[in-house]
Amino acid sequence: MIVGLGGIGAVLFDMDGTLVDSDAAVERAWERWAAEYGVDPAAALAIAHGSPADRTIRHLLPALDDTTVAAAAARQLALQYDDLSDVVATPGAHELLIELARLGLPWAVVTSADTRLAEARLGAAGITAPVLVTVEDVRVGKPDPEGYRRAADLLGVPVTRCLVVEDAEVGLRAGRAAGAMTAALKGLDGDLRLDDLTQLARQLDPSPTAR
Repeated sequence: MIVGLGGIGAVLFDMDGTLVDSDAAVERAWERWAAEYGVDPAAALAIAHGSPADRTIRHLLPALDDTTVAAAAARQLALQYDDLSDVVATPGAHELLIELARLGLPWAVVTSADTRLAEARLGAAGITAPVLVTVEDVRVGKPDPEGYRRAADLLGVPVTRCLVVEDAEVGLRAGRAAGAMTAALKGLDGDLRLDDLTQLARQLDPSPTAR
């Protein structure tokens, strides 16, 4: 077992790219949105992953007023709601969730998606989150720590005893700011670096054969 995981009281997951492989759907939506709004798709994709849509849009189109930003963000999300054909669980996701249940560790999902999109994507991946915190549940999205702190409160576990699992730097920043331990996918830097969620499932298992 990796040193330091013994004190973990809950696991807080990002959704897109962490529990759910939806990268292709996310990219298609941002490319279509960028074409509609006259934005370079590469510029949008470079900063969109893991961030709330309105935050990304404010960066891309700083001249827009609040009402127009809200409409543009709503349009971006609308492009994603029904695009579920290739959305699946990430490698090791179901194995890890089974291991969490066996160990009696509570978990939650904290996502920059809204509730409709989060439930659609989790459903497509065959995952039911016991606690779901979406962009609609917080005043400020990632990298602000509010979402992860809220999830910890809902689980009744101090955030300092939570492990945040993320595949985007903006989410890792949120986890660190909340005071949680972090596990990073896709070559990013966290307290733990993971190739996939299967690796975390094995590290959480205290049995000698899992080491």
